[in-house]
Amino acid sequence: MADLSRRTERFRRFDTARVPSPCFVIDRLAIEENLRVLDQVQRASGARILLALKAFAMWKLAPLVARYLHGTCASGLDEARLGREEFGGELHTFSAAYSERDLAAILEISDHVVFNSFAQWERFQPLVRQARARRPRLQFGLRVNPEHSEGRNPLYDPCAPFSRLGIPRAQFHGSLAGISGLHFHTLCEDDFSPLARTVAAFERGFGEFIPGMQWINFGGGHHITRTGYDLDGLVELIRDFQVRHGVQVYLEPGEAVALDAGILVAEVLDLPDNGMPLAILDTSATCHMPDVIEGPYRPRIIDAGEPREHPHLYRLGGQTCLAGDVIGDYSFRRPLQVGDRLVFEDMAIYTMVKTTTFNGMRLPAIALWDSQTDALSIVREFGYEDFKCRLS
Repeated sequence: MADLSRRTERFRRFDTARVPSPCFVIDRLAIEENLRVLDQVQRASGARILLALKAFAMWKLAPLVARYLHGTCASGLDEARLGREEFGGELHTFSAAYSERDLAAILEISDHVVFNSFAQWERFQPLVRQARARRPRLQFGLRVNPEHSEGRNPLYDPCAPFSRLGIPRAQFHGSLAGISGLHFHTLCEDDFSPLARTVAAFERGFGEFIPGMQWINFGGGHHITRTGYDLDGLVELIRDFQVRHGVQVYLEPGEAVALDAGILVAEVLDLPDNGMPLAILDTSATCHMPDVIEGPYRPRIIDAGEPREHPHLYRLGGQTCLAGDVIGDYSFRRPLQVGDRLVFEDMAIYTMVKTTTFNGMRLPAIALWDSQTDALSIVREFGYEDFKCRLS
């Protein structure tokens, strides 16, 4: 499993002068370490694991991912196309709702298509029948809501009151003809115990429908590659579930594939003072790491501490006009200087996939580094055309 301290030491050795700033740097070795753990779970349990592209979609690493996982899961047409074109393997697609145009295309490339309501499943039966006639192995599922909350943050809790994600048991009325699987996704950055409780809740609510199914998808939110995750418990749960119900279990982790496998390099541009020392960086919370604001959470920075841990305290923020574009308060052993490079940790997940060009901020470059060989390649740099062409 991922050893955070070991990976921190690896990135501490990385010479940030080798990349432009700002820049996402992904460690290929760390990605492969995570994939090996996931493959260990697959082999021991019989589950099939898919990469959730919504969390990490660096298709430069698709050949590596394909060596270990069974495929990808997508949240809409463009992710589905990326999964099919670059990653291969199985492709599962779920969306809270489909447009007719997108669904028609999704049905041509996906292996499993999961609907969020009986209404959509019934409305699109003509498309479903046509697609199945062309592709007899195409399978369909429904997402259910076990109404069992494990999440600490309502923003990420699909079982929160009035959730639009998944069909609650009281509303689970409709034809299951043509449905071969059920899908639930209720977790976020969770260990094994929340999954075990969720599976029990799922069985209590929807157990009567499992005998008619070929597969059950346990969704994502599993931090399987985090140090201390109960791998033995996970394997035992999956084995037991598959034996008792005679179904294939799928897991769709996103973060677990790239957990602690990337950094964001940023540079200090200015050091004003307004009642406390401030540092303006060439990165941005709102543009480059929006979960800092949406979560909210405080990202780790190598060699920086909590506000009073070290002598020199700064409030770090971005270049944008958003007053709340603040990353957080950090202390340092020595005063910051203009031109210093800072290294934000665990920046592979939900970062590159969520960046924006608000205020004309340029997207961070993307680099691939191998901490074992020290080989480095700049995969992509972004410029004015990337900003301009998305606006008109």
